[in-house]
Amino acid sequence: MSDLYEFDRSQQCNLLCGVDEAGRGPLAGDVYAAAVILPMDCEIEGLNDSKKLTAKKREALFCEIKEKAVSFCIATASVEEIEKVNILNATFLAMRRAVEGLSQQPQVALVDGNRGPGLPVHTKCIVKGDAASASIAAASILAKVARDHYMEEVARQYPEYEFEKHKGYGTRLHYEKLDEYGESPVHRHSFLKKYYAQKQEDTAEKK
Repeated sequence: MSDLYEFDRSQQCNLLCGVDEAGRGPLAGDVYAAAVILPMDCEIEGLNDSKKLTAKKREALFCEIKEKAVSFCIATASVEEIEKVNILNATFLAMRRAVEGLSQQPQVALVDGNRGPGLPVHTKCIVKGDAASASIAAASILAKVARDHYMEEVARQYPEYEFEKHKGYGTRLHYEKLDEYGESPVHRHSFLKKYYAQKQEDTAEKK
């Protein structure tokens, strides 16, 4: 844990924010991003890359990060925006919205990944940043948990797809539900084109 904080402190910046996303890969739902400014003198125990934590631990840290952060903002880009500008640009849009939504303007933004999203502040891209920086790890947790909550809401709207189980990712169960019910309004049609093409190919081969 302290290594993550040491990385942030090594940036020698008074107001540093971490930025990360959740939901680039799923076949359905909005993409989420979070920006977080953490106090450098207060370490949150157990803070880590969201992918390395249990759902229960993420939930607990989600509340603690929001409580202790100097400032945080969770933002989204919609399915319609994903379809219009593509997932990469929609992710960058969500990241910009998150940073612009902070109550304080950071001097530096540490962004998970290798491409800058066009933020209005000095940006450093950190590959696998959620495992290196406390601020990015905090952002990854906020984005992931917020998106999971959103997908649970979506599951109540469209119970037949069982979104609460797969969160929109391309699992076997999700594809089975797509075969049975077709697309819902929250599906990303562009993400399903290859699947439909493959199904057509398989059907043609059987004839």
